[in-house]
Amino acid sequence: MIYFNCMYSSPNPILIVDDDRGMRVLMRAVLESRGLTSIEAIDGVHAIEMCRNERPSVVLLDMRMPKMNGIETLRELKRLDSDLPVIIITAHADLKDAVNAIKLGAYDFIVKPPDFERLTLLISRAMEKYELARGFKKLDAAIDNSLESFLGSSNGMKKVIEQIRQVASTDFSIIMQGETGTGKTTVSRMIHNMSKRSRNPFVSVDVGSMPETLVESELFGHEKGAFTGADQKKKGFFEVAAGGTILIDDLQNVPLHTQSKLLRTVEDRKIFPIGTVMPVEIDVRIIVATNIDARKAMQENKLKSDLFFRLSEFIIDIPPLRERVDDIPYLGRNFMLEVAAELNKPMREISGEAIGRLKRYAWPGNVRELKNVMRRAVLIAESDVITAAHLEFLIGGGYGSKIYSPLLQRELPTLNLRELEQIAIKRALELTSGNKTEAASFLQIDYSTLHRKLKQMDA
Repeated sequence: MIYFNCMYSSPNPILIVDDDRGMRVLMRAVLESRGLTSIEAIDGVHAIEMCRNERPSVVLLDMRMPKMNGIETLRELKRLDSDLPVIIITAHADLKDAVNAIKLGAYDFIVKPPDFERLTLLISRAMEKYELARGFKKLDAAIDNSLESFLGSSNGMKKVIEQIRQVASTDFSIIMQGETGTGKTTVSRMIHNMSKRSRNPFVSVDVGSMPETLVESELFGHEKGAFTGADQKKKGFFEVAAGGTILIDDLQNVPLHTQSKLLRTVEDRKIFPIGTVMPVEIDVRIIVATNIDARKAMQENKLKSDLFFRLSEFIIDIPPLRERVDDIPYLGRNFMLEVAAELNKPMREISGEAIGRLKRYAWPGNVRELKNVMRRAVLIAESDVITAAHLEFLIGGGYGSKIYSPLLQRELPTLNLRELEQIAIKRALELTSGNKTEAASFLQIDYSTLHRKLKQMDA
């Protein structure tokens, strides 16, 4: 005889649905003798009401009943809870209906009069499956809540979160698109942490910050003596990321000849370090990021089309902060509390006026700029509340203050074009913490153009 232990038992009862009172009494007595609680319903309509109120862990459902037959009742029960296990109790004459019920989602069936040893075993297995299904749903909900706590809960970010959940468990290559500062690296790391590769390295490569001549060496490595200055053998980032994930940021800045080599790497899962003809096999997941639309990059001849088509197994578009204003108060508060903990400084809230100013600002630097603004605001705040005054010299009111600080606006009419350009570049570098790639995007110019103008400024 099978008795239930705590592994398979459930605080929720088993629902017996049968219009035959004698059968209900018999099954209830047998189940309770084996440590299981049960409740009864006399027909399908009653069963649906009981399911809404009592949340049973398993349903034992008769096929022939008045008002609603077993098939009709099964359909309604599955609408209420698609995971709810329903075991059909049927007479020999109704076996065809029982098979149809399995196709509609019934867990299993058993013939009357039931073999109670087999029935008890079926209930045990059904309970176990149901508890696992509910556990996975709770885990999914917890993951969603965790992702929202980092990314926000606006409609735009809910779509991104759903995409993260869809692709994380796969080995698909991913193209991550979004303006500078939207959180492409954060999303990529989340995908890695939720993947089967999470125990292995996550390597982020910022191509935009590298001289073109070094990109290939940094990605694929080189042998000793491969070129002038290569005084020792060096592993590239692909080898460093072995077994894990590599994020190649600013893909559009990878030289086209290196993109060709990258394409071969993606296709063959092998790299050729500079200075050798011997391939090195790699096992990495590849994510690439670009701050412009990848299709636009193809049209502008910044991205090889065959590389795009090979990498675009999955594409995630991360919306700019100005398009998800509802996330600003939530993210701002998170950053405030994070910095408060770092500085050991008690902070309670952001005032309504300050929230309004944050929501009206255009955020050209996106989430990264918001984080920097909140760091500075917490630093200068003398109370436990961030007010509009703490934001005044940081961001101003809109696009007009993206580049030119309010402190300089009175001087603008006296400046020539070259001086205005220099102020814009310095301000962009300040807002992006010195990141030249981000500053170029901020100014809406090419990285090479910014690099040339910086040289002119230093001359």
